[in-house]
Amino acid sequence: MKNMKLTDHRSGSLRRVGALLVAAIALGLAWAAPPASAAEPSLGDESQACQKCHDKPDITMKTQDGKTWPLTVSTDAYLKSRHGTTDCADCHEDIGDDKHATEKPAVKSRRDYALKLNDGCISCHKKHVTQFQDSVHAAMLKEGSDKAPLCSDCHAVHTLLNVKFHKPVAETPCLKCHEDIGKAYVKDVHGLERVAKGKPAPICADCHQAHAIKAASFGTALKDNCLACHKEAVAQHKDWLPNTGRHFEAIACVVCHAPNAERRVNLRLFSQKGQKQLIEQAGVPRFEQLVKAADQQDQGLDERALWSLLQEFNRGSGLGDVVLRGRLEVASGVQAHQLAEKSKAISDCDTCHRRDAQAFQSVVVSIAGPDGRTLRHGVDKDVLRSAVATASVRGFYAIGANRIQLLDWLLVAAVLGSIGGVLAHMTVKWATRRIRAKVAAEQHGGPTH
Repeated sequence: MKNMKLTDHRSGSLRRVGALLVAAIALGLAWAAPPASAAEPSLGDESQACQKCHDKPDITMKTQDGKTWPLTVSTDAYLKSRHGTTDCADCHEDIGDDKHATEKPAVKSRRDYALKLNDGCISCHKKHVTQFQDSVHAAMLKEGSDKAPLCSDCHAVHTLLNVKFHKPVAETPCLKCHEDIGKAYVKDVHGLERVAKGKPAPICADCHQAHAIKAASFGTALKDNCLACHKEAVAQHKDWLPNTGRHFEAIACVVCHAPNAERRVNLRLFSQKGQKQLIEQAGVPRFEQLVKAADQQDQGLDERALWSLLQEFNRGSGLGDVVLRGRLEVASGVQAHQLAEKSKAISDCDTCHRRDAQAFQSVVVSIAGPDGRTLRHGVDKDVLRSAVATASVRGFYAIGANRIQLLDWLLVAAVLGSIGGVLAHMTVKWATRRIRAKVAAEQHGGPTH
């Protein structure tokens, strides 16, 4: 009986071990098995009918402006795109009928048709459209500019891929319009990282945003984007750069990091009360009218003209104290995309802090236009050395560079006055030492000599 119980116990143990082994094997097979994939996207019946023609490589049409428009849409590429689950008629409502195969639509031009489709993007992409409406590109579009980019100019709607997909720089849609900047970019420190080394260095949309694009000279967005990647920059500059915060405020990053660029001082109209850069009102071109009236010979505004300009903007505007805030920047967008590697950045103080420094030979005054683009006018460079202009230009004075002679003379006079006062005091004190000693003795009742 004892042996029988022992045998039953062993058999039970073996069964439990066997069950565990079976479960382990089943679990292993479950992990090893490929995951069930989602159903591949496929065309609806109506879209399949469209693709019977549009999947052909030679399908084209003539637009009314006499140009040939290729209409081929690869079904395979479309199904792999972000729009792969969208039916053709969702966007092309105007041609989603049975007559389309026999009656070709009248299309004035490719751009005219794209303008009509642009409105359709709003229904799905409301967030991005809202951002776009406040951009420089949208302002150009409202003006009727034929150079203003439309959704389809930047996004290949039939082959649209996720924005995280790493594309060659040459396929960046921005380069269609900004070709010169693109050529500069591929040779600068960011472009070389991306092109030559294949690293995910920043590209256009990383610095300028994809939809809410503002003028480069407006606000602090570009500097903020630089510091968003180079988080250690401020701390590193504090190790060697005096008054680091003021430098970061008054100098654009590219001024030092594009060492071969031309530089200029941009005096931006600024509201002290609202703590913001002024924007010209739509339909009221005050800035252009005022600067043209003050500088009819187009030789640059002098200090008195600048003062008058500020008074005009202050008069009845309710903005408070309108002043000019100077910022050092590079002269063009191309030069702003010629960034050198860190070791070649300007770090010599004498580059700016010396008389007749190149950086202060070009001066402009600016305001943001109603569309966000910057309006500029030339200013006489001697304004930076004028004592009269100190009431207009706030917080922009580079020691040793834009020296104001009157202030220098006053400083010298103050120093000499202080030294002279000390010397005069010491001379008088020495000359009257005997008299003061006699008076002191008489007051204490002692002998005098």
